[in-house]
Amino acid sequence: MPHLSLPKSRRAKIVLVTAGLLLTVPVVAVVVLMNADWNRAKPWLSARTSEALGRPLVIDGDLSLTWQQPATKHGWRDYLPWPHLQAQQVRMGNPAGITAEPGHPDAASVSQLAFSLNPLALLDKKIVIPQLRFDSPTVRLLRSKDGNNNWTFEKQNPGSNWQFDLQSVVFSKGTVYLSDGVTNTTLKADVDTIADARYGIAWSVGGTYRGAPVRGSGKAGGVLSLQQQGTPFPLQAEMHSAGTTLAIVGTLTRPTELAALDVLLKISGPSMAQLYSLTGVLLPETPPFSTQGRLTGVLKRGGGDWVYDKFSGKVGSSDISGKMTFSERKPRNFLAGNVHSRLLQFSDLGPLVGADNRASKEQRGERQVQPAGRVLPVQAFKTERWTSLDADVRYTVDKITRDADLPISQVDTHIVLKDSVLSLSPLNFNIAGGTLVSQIRMDGSGKTVPGRIAAELKASARRMQIKQLFPKLEPLQASVGQINGDAALSATGNSVASLLGNSNGEVKALINGGSISKLLLEEMGLNIGSVVLAKLSGDKQVRLNCLAADFGVTHGLMQTRQFIVDTDDATLHVDGTINLDNERLDLTLRPDSKGVRIFSLRAPLYVKGTFSDPDVSVDKGVLALRAGGALALAAVAPFAALLPLVNAGPGEQSECATLLSQAGSKPVAPPPGKQRARKAPLPKTGERAIAR
Repeated sequence: MPHLSLPKSRRAKIVLVTAGLLLTVPVVAVVVLMNADWNRAKPWLSARTSEALGRPLVIDGDLSLTWQQPATKHGWRDYLPWPHLQAQQVRMGNPAGITAEPGHPDAASVSQLAFSLNPLALLDKKIVIPQLRFDSPTVRLLRSKDGNNNWTFEKQNPGSNWQFDLQSVVFSKGTVYLSDGVTNTTLKADVDTIADARYGIAWSVGGTYRGAPVRGSGKAGGVLSLQQQGTPFPLQAEMHSAGTTLAIVGTLTRPTELAALDVLLKISGPSMAQLYSLTGVLLPETPPFSTQGRLTGVLKRGGGDWVYDKFSGKVGSSDISGKMTFSERKPRNFLAGNVHSRLLQFSDLGPLVGADNRASKEQRGERQVQPAGRVLPVQAFKTERWTSLDADVRYTVDKITRDADLPISQVDTHIVLKDSVLSLSPLNFNIAGGTLVSQIRMDGSGKTVPGRIAAELKASARRMQIKQLFPKLEPLQASVGQINGDAALSATGNSVASLLGNSNGEVKALINGGSISKLLLEEMGLNIGSVVLAKLSGDKQVRLNCLAADFGVTHGLMQTRQFIVDTDDATLHVDGTINLDNERLDLTLRPDSKGVRIFSLRAPLYVKGTFSDPDVSVDKGVLALRAGGALALAAVAPFAALLPLVNAGPGEQSECATLLSQAGSKPVAPPPGKQRARKAPLPKTGERAIAR
């Protein structure tokens, strides 16, 4: 077969023509693209973008195209010019399942949209936009009560092969609305560009958050990177609501998850309980507070996790520090942490149970005030919020003080809230050389009594030294007396007053040795006792050998089973009732003198009136018989139940121990809402004394 060959000149012509075509086609394509009416491509572009976004997108204005090289270059392809589109009057609708607000059908609208498009990515059915710029945007963020929202971009059409990749957003002047059915929030934010080395935009916001009025302002970066997750997006914000201020300064490092915050958080307000409207975190009533610490967190599907670490601050006059974590969970959020105070002012505990004064209540916005003449706090616990949270928090205190020194140290409590049941177990104090160990359980679920708390209290005081309780009282420093006591109560109610007014159980106390005076009782805050002692002896120091008290409590009525006060000069026998419901007293004190050194009144004393205004009167028609010597308290078998409170150490002599008989039982409280079992009536020692 003969060999065929083309002349060199012809081969050269073919190469030149081919090369010319290869150069001409893209040039012609570019010329055509530059001069084409891109408005004809709006339906195709809108359809493809809508398919990728999973929601309708419409370009109502002109669509134009220019050619620009991408701002960042990672390879030879990035040196090729990309089409840069500008779209006027663009609207984006809501995804399926989201109901638009009346009169506002669009999720977003913008007067001008500008972006570059990666042309090579179109071959893989990807719409890749390195940077999207907005002019005068209006954005409406919606979330329904069932949690569906219009800001999560997921493929809504599984059959589509088109993907949407937005890598960064440039903000400009505009308005953002938020309507959130989950948190009962309606906000409007006005955004504008600023000239700042760190921040690109500033914003102001107003509306309601979790149903409470809020206002605020802040700054943010001008470019939000959605691809480079490590690029920090600067944030600064300050929010105000009902006297509470929340401020943050920091960065958002994972914007595609709408969270991963790392900020310095400062909070202040009239009460920590008011943070519930801003944060949804349930905290107790407190005096005015301020704290600051590092807040980190990540929002994710189904909730988020937040850590408030190394925070410190003030609550009233007390210091506070520690670490708290908050997790959004189903069916309830969860709060955990460790909190510590070096020095806790005793008065700062008042708001916890509504025991603060009227001015304090008004400062923290509490409408319910303490009625005149009532001593026990009537402010109701807000149990309706207990259903929103489970908690596990440890709180410790190095020392508690008050206006006069109060020797309480190393307070330790473990606070657990689960299924609307709040427990403090333990709630322990080291006090005056002794201990106070207690447990409190409050069931706010309403299962025991609908609409009421079912509460239980168990407390035990041991070896509290009288001279350490009141170190500033010189006459007590030679005293070796100590206090022991037990209490077991159960009740139903909605406040401290109603719980005590419905309580059942037992209260027992024993004071062994020491001294007693009107001044001492006033220091203890025992107004009733100081009035009684003033009637008996003026304000003289009285040597106390033993005080033994045993009360049975039924429906808030404390009935004396046995109550005797033995001093060097006389013995007091106390009978009657203390009504915790109406705060009234009905006690009879029968003094038996051991001589004529102190007690000039030997007729019975009647203690009546209210807790806030007790009245002590003398029965002038009855004179007590003179007792030639000390009352024989050795025959006090009815006091056997108090013997476990005697806790004399090795080698110590207890006045009470010599007076009380063999051991008995500890206090027992019936289940909340139940009355304690009736006991056989005990002999009234006071009556035996009068009969002598």
